[in-house]
Formats: sequence, structure tokens, C-alpha cells
Amino acid sequence: MENNQEPKFKKIVNAADDLSLGISIVVAVAIGVGIGFGLKSLFGYPWLFWLGVFWGLAAAFLNVYRAYKKQKASLDELANDPKYNYKALKKDDDDEED
Repeated sequence: MENNQEPKFKKIVNAADDLSLGISIVVAVAIGVGIGFGLKSLFGYPWLFWLGVFWGLAAAFLNVYRAYKKQKASLDELANDPKYNYKALKKDDDDEED
């Protein structure tokens, strides 16, 4: 038996990783709103609430950007894999027609 089988819980780990992005977005916004509300209550300036909301949204976008970069790096790694290199196969087929 070869060891090229996928790990037993790989699908669960991948699903949890995808789910964690959605949860991190909600948590980032909620923490930002909480900080903004706390600063508004502490100092009495209403614009501090909106500053906290902005921080939460910025953190959420940062989480999405990091997930995008991670996914892009994974796909770039696959692009260099000869098993998935369709351009090279197509180029070889075109050369044979000449």
C-alpha cells in the first residue's frame, strides 16, 4: 500500500479553514464596534464609535486579503506542477501538427 492517500481529516480541516474566514470577518467587525462603543461611552465623542467601526471593517478586509494571498500562493504552486501544466501539453500538440 502506498502512502499517497489523503489524510483522514483533510476535508474537515479544509472546511474549518474556509469557515474560519467568515467567522473572523464577523468577529473583527464586532470587536471594532465594541471598541468604538466603549471609546464613545468612555470619552463621550460620537465619532469614536465610527472610528471603531472603521477599524473593525479594516481588520475584516485585511483578513480577506490575507486569505486571498494564501489561496493565490497555493494556486501558483499548482501552476508550476507538471501534472496541471495544460499550456505545455497544448504547445506540444500544436508542434506535432506542423
